[in-house]
Amino acid sequence: MSPTSTISLSLISHTNVGKTTLARTLLRRDIGEVRDAAHVTESADAFVLASTPQGDELRLWDTPGFGDSARLLKRLRQSGNALGWFLTKVWDRWMDRPFFSSQQALRNVRDEADVVLYLVNAGEDPVAAGYVDAEMEILGWVARPVIVLLNQLGPPRPAELEAVDVARWSAHLARYRWVRDTIAFDAFARCWVQEHVLLDRIGAVLPPEAQSSWSRLADVWRARNREVFEQSMQILAGHLATTAADNAEVPLASATSTVRNWIGGMLRSGEPRGDAATTAATDALALRLDAEVRRATDELIALHGLSGRAAAEVQQRMGSQVAVDKAADPTKASVLGAAVTGALGGLAADLAAGGLTFGAGALIGGLLGAAGARGLASAYNLARGSDATTARWSGEFLTGRVRAAVLRYLAVAHFGRGRGDFVASEYPAHWGPLVDAAITARRDQLDAIWSAAERGDPAVALEPRLRSSLEAMTAGVLERLYPSSA
Repeated sequence: MSPTSTISLSLISHTNVGKTTLARTLLRRDIGEVRDAAHVTESADAFVLASTPQGDELRLWDTPGFGDSARLLKRLRQSGNALGWFLTKVWDRWMDRPFFSSQQALRNVRDEADVVLYLVNAGEDPVAAGYVDAEMEILGWVARPVIVLLNQLGPPRPAELEAVDVARWSAHLARYRWVRDTIAFDAFARCWVQEHVLLDRIGAVLPPEAQSSWSRLADVWRARNREVFEQSMQILAGHLATTAADNAEVPLASATSTVRNWIGGMLRSGEPRGDAATTAATDALALRLDAEVRRATDELIALHGLSGRAAAEVQQRMGSQVAVDKAADPTKASVLGAAVTGALGGLAADLAAGGLTFGAGALIGGLLGAAGARGLASAYNLARGSDATTARWSGEFLTGRVRAAVLRYLAVAHFGRGRGDFVASEYPAHWGPLVDAAITARRDQLDAIWSAAERGDPAVALEPRLRSSLEAMTAGVLERLYPSSA
């Protein structure tokens, strides 16, 4: 048993199941070598997972994988004679390196481990994987508590589906009294909240004299994860606040060009078109949004100890996603008032392709007609205190960006370092409804923030409110994804 101020965890498994990959994920840095081959790791190496000011240290041992487990078990049974000692110490070292590496893994457990973390390929049938039973017997020789981790589970799945795999493996391993627990913990797609479950399970099998040290070490680990979560929410809140506060000024188009664009678009496609100035402004908004998405994602990637940069996201400019706060052009209002009757007032408020909403200025012209529109439009501008036309993202679109931000965070938080550079991929289907439900529950808060942005509140004022909502929503989603971590 290690001193109580140092607690050691030994990663053990059959060869090529993913020990080094999991070690990289837990350490948040590259160690060892990861290849799709047997016996890549040939020695047992220790790495510090956590330490405390009191001098406690949590060590993780990455060990060689078991190879011919049946032969190793036979060797253990004959280790009391000279031939067995010679083969283990000398012959295997030079003539059968993989087998010798397996012996080194067992020696590490015997000499160092307080708890064994034994990885299995969850995709295999535990009955058909005959090496598992041999390796369980081998681990029984060293009398250390074993926690089985189900690895290679594939993309994140609903908790109830993972529970089926856990129950299947638990039932198979129940006859080995040294197996104290079985949990789903994928090296490629684990989330930090699952680490907290693992911490609880490890603490439950440690002896009483190690509990004080373990409590301090677990607190350090949890605090580190919580800090990363809070910084992630700050990054995303800053991104969303910047997007919500963003706007672009649109120069007033001439009455002639406005009518030409509007009528020409209706004749050619049945949809009115916007003027070039508005299109340029909304394109500028889209470009700035694209840059913000990539910046925020790159910061999330680095914060989680991953590598890679965000792939350029295709930003399709949906006209209905842009709300244009249009200053009423007196000339334009007069012309449109003559061209559009009151019955088409809704169409007059949606003059550009894709549903760009021009707001009060065009609506005045459409509803009131030419006679009084000019005076009303001038009064509207005066009341606004500005003759400027500004384009900004609509509240509905911004709420969609909240959804995208939470999903992007979940993708990064579930990306195991052993997979290599972060690559955005399709989100698991069960994430979306949970995120949607969390947003719906706080829709009033979000709408109030978007209204504040429309009134001109700067990003620095919007960010704290968004961060509070994001933290609550994302924490709620994580609790739904991992009920045992709540």
